[in-house]
Amino acid sequence: MKGPGTSPPLWPHFSSPLRSTALTARLGAVLGICLAVCFGTGLLSHYQYQPWTWLPEPAAPIWIYRVTQGVHVATGIATIPLLLVKLWSVYPNLFRWPAVRSLPHALERGSVAVLVATALLQLFTGFFNVLNWYPWPWSFVPVHRFLAYVLIGSLLLHIAVKLPDITYGLKTRLVDGDVLTEKPWNENPASYSNNDKMHQPPPSTPAISRRGLLVAASGGIGLVALTSVGQTLTPLEPIGLLAVRQPSTGPQGVPVNRTADQAGVRDLAADPNWQLIVSGPDGYQLSLADIEAMAAAEADLPITCVEGWSVGAHWTGIRLLDVVRRAGGNAGSRVDFVSLEPRGSFNHSTVQGPQLSRALLATHLNGQRLDVDHGYPLRLIAPDRAGVLNTKWLKAVTVR
Repeated sequence: MKGPGTSPPLWPHFSSPLRSTALTARLGAVLGICLAVCFGTGLLSHYQYQPWTWLPEPAAPIWIYRVTQGVHVATGIATIPLLLVKLWSVYPNLFRWPAVRSLPHALERGSVAVLVATALLQLFTGFFNVLNWYPWPWSFVPVHRFLAYVLIGSLLLHIAVKLPDITYGLKTRLVDGDVLTEKPWNENPASYSNNDKMHQPPPSTPAISRRGLLVAASGGIGLVALTSVGQTLTPLEPIGLLAVRQPSTGPQGVPVNRTADQAGVRDLAADPNWQLIVSGPDGYQLSLADIEAMAAAEADLPITCVEGWSVGAHWTGIRLLDVVRRAGGNAGSRVDFVSLEPRGSFNHSTVQGPQLSRALLATHLNGQRLDVDHGYPLRLIAPDRAGVLNTKWLKAVTVR
C-alpha cells in the first residue's frame, strides 16, 4: 500500500549529483543581479520615449544612452543561458508529490509559475526584438515595459518567500556529495532531521563537479556576452560572432534598421520639389537648395538603437536651434518633427530641453550626402537619444 508521500507510477525521478541548494542559490544570486540591471536600464530606455517635463533628457555626456542601452541588451542576452541553467537546477521541484500540499504551498507554486513564465517571455521576446522579428500580435514596447514590472515584482516576492533557503544555500560550501540537493517547498533546511536530508553521493567517475559546473556555466555565459557586445563596444567588433548588428556595416559605415523601401518613402524622398515646412510664430519653408546652402554645422554624435547596437558618426547639417529661432522660438521651445513615412509609431518625435541646442538637421553622414536609407533628404540627429527618435525623411518641423 502506498504511503501518503509516494509518487504515482512512472513519475519522474531525478538523481543528478550536481544539483544542490548551494549551486541554485549562487545561480539565483547572479540571475537576480542581471534582472535588476536589465530592469534599471530598461527604465532609462523607457524614459527616452516618455520623459518627464520637469526632467528633460540630458544632452551630455553624449554616450549615456549608448552605454545604458548597450548594457541592457548585452545583459539581457547573457541572462538567457543563465536563466536556463538556473531552471535546470530546480525543475525537479515541479515533480514533487503531492503537487499541492496546502493553500500557502499552492500560492507559492503559483507565484513561481508567474516568475518563470514572465522571465522566459520577457527575455526571449526582448531577444526577438533585437532581431527585429515580431511573431506576435501585440505592440512590443508597452507589453515589454508592463511585463518588466510583473517580473521584478514576482522576483522580489520569490526572494522574500525563499529567503531562508537562499541564505542557507549561499552559506553552504559548494561541494559534492554532502549538500542537501532537493528540498520540499517552504521548509528551512536547517530544521531537517538526518532522515529528512536527501544526500547525493558523488558518482564513481564524475565528469564534472558542482564547482566545475558553475565555472563552465559562467564561462559560457561570459562568452555569449563577449561575442555579442561588439555591436556596442566597437573595439570588440572583430569577435562579435553573436552580434546582431556589426557597427561598420550598412550604407556610409552605419547600420540601418528600417530602410526607405520598408518605410515606403523612397519616391517621396527623391522628389526634387521636396520642401521642409517649418511652422511657428514666424513659419517658413526651406527647399532642397536652401537646405544644401545652409548645411555648415558639424558634430560627432553616436547613433544608438534600442536593439543595442551603436556607432559613432560624423554629421553635417543645420543647427536645429538656428531653425527654431528663425521660426520665432528659442532654446526653451518644444519642437515636433514629422516624417515622410505615412504610418508607424516612430514617424514623429519631439525635442526639447538640453538636446535642442546640440541637435542637427543632418544632410551629410561621414562626409557624404545622406543615403536615402539614412534619411535623405534631411533627418534629425541629437545626442543621448534613441535611434528611432532621430526621425528620418523629415517633411515638417513645428516650433511651440
